[in-house]
Amino acid sequence: MTPIEYLAIGHVTEDVWPAGNTPGGTVMYSARAARSFVEDVAVLTAAGEQFDWQAVFPGIDFFRIPTATTTQFENRYAGGRRTQVTRPVARRLMADDLTPALRRAEIAHLAPVCNEVDPRIVEAMDSESFVGVTPQGWLRRWDAQGHVVAGSWDDADRVLTRADAVVCSIDDIGGDWALAETWATRTRLLVVTIGERGCQAYLHGHRHHVAAPRVQEVEPTGAGDIFAATLFVSLRQGQTALEACAFACCIAAQSVTRPNLAGLPTEADIARCSAGLHSDAEA
Repeated sequence: MTPIEYLAIGHVTEDVWPAGNTPGGTVMYSARAARSFVEDVAVLTAAGEQFDWQAVFPGIDFFRIPTATTTQFENRYAGGRRTQVTRPVARRLMADDLTPALRRAEIAHLAPVCNEVDPRIVEAMDSESFVGVTPQGWLRRWDAQGHVVAGSWDDADRVLTRADAVVCSIDDIGGDWALAETWATRTRLLVVTIGERGCQAYLHGHRHHVAAPRVQEVEPTGAGDIFAATLFVSLRQGQTALEACAFACCIAAQSVTRPNLAGLPTEADIARCSAGLHSDAEA
């Protein structure tokens, strides 16, 4: 049986907006982005019965742990400040939820949004699997009313030592470059995205800046998830770390020029960014 090429693990979400709820979550954007590059993509998640997975994940295998509701996120804006509120489902995703086929996935993307992915999943993956991590959800805590605040990554060492690549944003770590440098000493590749400026990649003890193309931003939602999926697939397919970062920066930059799911990678995006990568290599 052919292994799953890309497995995203984490809660899908309902994002709450004044005009109505929309599907969201790192697994949604990353799995659909990965589907632009590889054929066999799967998602392991927990969601309510009403979640329309066929509409949200076309062409993607969907392994759902049944729950009464689906995790919600709401962004509230007042006085130029954002307050984020979550209503997470209690069901965590555990190593025992992985079928033998899921454990053998070529790429396993651990993508928590609200501390719902048990870190022991990294140890349950096959030794040949590429493990990519976006730890944002492990860095979130919330009070009784669901107001989200920053927290510490309690199981960082367990995950970092097994991960093949870790991606976080500068906002995820509160601008703490010292924390990034500490994590970088414990894992193979750490990439910190810095928006329109591209990313900083920590490789073999050295930090490298990789620039992003200049574009006219329309909507940045999902760009970090698209970056991560592109990076993980590129690395698994044999690109060097810096080549993969440059390609992911280019794909993510194209994504913000279009709103919401229209920002998923297109054939034109892939051709443009591949051509740019090859021209840089020949220069």
